[in-house]
Amino acid sequence: MKKLYFFFLFVIQINDLLAQHPATSGHQQVDISLIEGQAHQRLRDVTGNASMDTFTVASDNIDVHHYRCEWQLDPSVRFINGKITVSFTVKTVSDKIIFDLASTMGVDSILYHGTTIPFQRVLKDGLEIGLPALLNAGQKDSVSIFYRGVPDPSGTGVFFQGFHRYSDAMWTLSEPYGAKLWWACKNGLSDKADSIDIIVTHPVDYIVSTNGVKLSEQNSNGKVITHFKHRYPIASYLVAILVAKYTVAKDSVLLGNHSMPVLMYSYPVHVNYFSEATRVAKLCLPKFSDLFGIYPFYKEQYSQTYWAVQGGMEHQTNSFIGDRWSNLISHELGHQWFGDKVTCGSWQDIWLNEGFATYSTNIYYEHFEPSLLQPTLQSQINNITSLPGGSLWVNDTTNIGRLFSGRLTYNKGSYVVHMLRGVLGDSVFFKGVRRYLDDVAVTYSFARTSDLRKVLEAESGKNLESFFQKWVYGEGYPNYHAEWTQNNNNWIKVKLNQTTSHSSVSFYEMPVTLVAKAGSKEQSFVVEHRYSGQEFWLNAGFAVDTVLIDPKLWILSKVKTSAKVAGSTIPDELKIYPNPAPRELKISLKNPSDRKLNIQLLNMLGQTVYQKDLQTPGSDELFNISLTHLPRGVYWLKLSSYGSIQVIKKIVH
Repeated sequence: MKKLYFFFLFVIQINDLLAQHPATSGHQQVDISLIEGQAHQRLRDVTGNASMDTFTVASDNIDVHHYRCEWQLDPSVRFINGKITVSFTVKTVSDKIIFDLASTMGVDSILYHGTTIPFQRVLKDGLEIGLPALLNAGQKDSVSIFYRGVPDPSGTGVFFQGFHRYSDAMWTLSEPYGAKLWWACKNGLSDKADSIDIIVTHPVDYIVSTNGVKLSEQNSNGKVITHFKHRYPIASYLVAILVAKYTVAKDSVLLGNHSMPVLMYSYPVHVNYFSEATRVAKLCLPKFSDLFGIYPFYKEQYSQTYWAVQGGMEHQTNSFIGDRWSNLISHELGHQWFGDKVTCGSWQDIWLNEGFATYSTNIYYEHFEPSLLQPTLQSQINNITSLPGGSLWVNDTTNIGRLFSGRLTYNKGSYVVHMLRGVLGDSVFFKGVRRYLDDVAVTYSFARTSDLRKVLEAESGKNLESFFQKWVYGEGYPNYHAEWTQNNNNWIKVKLNQTTSHSSVSFYEMPVTLVAKAGSKEQSFVVEHRYSGQEFWLNAGFAVDTVLIDPKLWILSKVKTSAKVAGSTIPDELKIYPNPAPRELKISLKNPSDRKLNIQLLNMLGQTVYQKDLQTPGSDELFNISLTHLPRGVYWLKLSSYGSIQVIKKIVH
């Protein structure tokens, strides 16, 4: 989500920037995470530092099925007249229901089965409705809330009304907890409505952009009544409206065999300018559908709506965008899967929304603007490692700057997704992501970090506990230094050291790519780095002059240096253990200079009870000899090669 809570509206009114600067490439590179993170600094927590995860007093005794939202709006007047009809199923026996609605909004009445019923305001913007009788668990019912007032009077940006470029306009922006400032709902991250209807009465020369698809548009007493429907589960903060003197540019995209509308709402003068936003969306929709599963709301449509906010916001089926930048378009579209279809179940886990959305832009670059991928990864690394600490998991959700940190929530979140892809491999990673998005426990619902880990472990068969503990809940990142040398057989011995930037993590166990180079020759190896100082033997096959660590940036690391150990030699080293050997004998041979090794095991009578010729190509070798089939006693082990190894050793079994 890229929601700017501050607006440069006076500048925008004077300077029609879009008209003065028509598109030339449509690929302006801006740091979406930076402008979005900075944007939230102005937002103030009006709860008095209450946790955002509890920024709701709505009762949990009902499961909302449907909101019917009826609003009377005039963009020239900062006022809303609304009626919200909530259909629900009772979860526990109760005679009252509490919804969230800002105390600044006046409630006229509550209608229940055609009769007005009592209500009262409770602390923290609660609206308590008293029912005439107990409702039993499992009972379906509904209430209608009639209210009106000036939304968001403190001007946080949740509800904008004012002059925008050419005319008055009105729009909403509810993430993370602002929905209650302009409509009655359950404001938390626990209950998605199964569907919504949005009906807006507005002046005739305006149009409405909102969630879902338009059902009808009717003239009535000099006004227009526009009716939209959306038949997918939706979180309250993803509901949005915009009313302006716009036009709609209509297009379509083919997803499999299904043709789906793609719409762009903007001023008529900007239609050509924003055609670039539609072009990028039409590239991303099929590609993201291939990788993540079909666009989650393909039975309806995908819309983009221009607003005077420099970033954007992933309103479900309808992203509000401040410009046509390809990274903004791909980011917001990625949110339709990550944030909308599956929504973080706590603001502590907001990286599940923003990290995957930011990585969606990386995927766009990978497939459509590949020259930008490596610079983007390096830019993210530079930003993340500009400070030594910081975790993905948000421990203080009252801190807006931390919640929407570009460095952590967006960039580090994206890089952790990138590293998961590197650890799991493309096939398993994308299968795991699709499995996560379709998991019955979270699909079209809410997820926590543990839900993602569980599904990826099931898909990969790997234990990812250490990865998630260190990269999500821990702070910082690793730094690497390699010392290497090479023997006469062109094998290189690499000692890989690691330090960490923060004390919360002592070591990151990661697959590390090492690339041996000499001029135009290069050989790539992936080693499983388990401890600092671990040594690896790698068969380069040529005289090496450089060893690179992770040149394709699969690991979030600030320092990756290597040095050849000058003038060193690598001695042959033979170890035979354990002795006594109860079940198995191990032979460890480092840097063998010969190509073949003969192993013999003789009993005390001089009889050969085991013999084998082994190839020794030049790296460290480890051989195992099973003794379980031999009687207990004393044996002689004889190792011989073409001259460099002649060993006879007494073995007790």
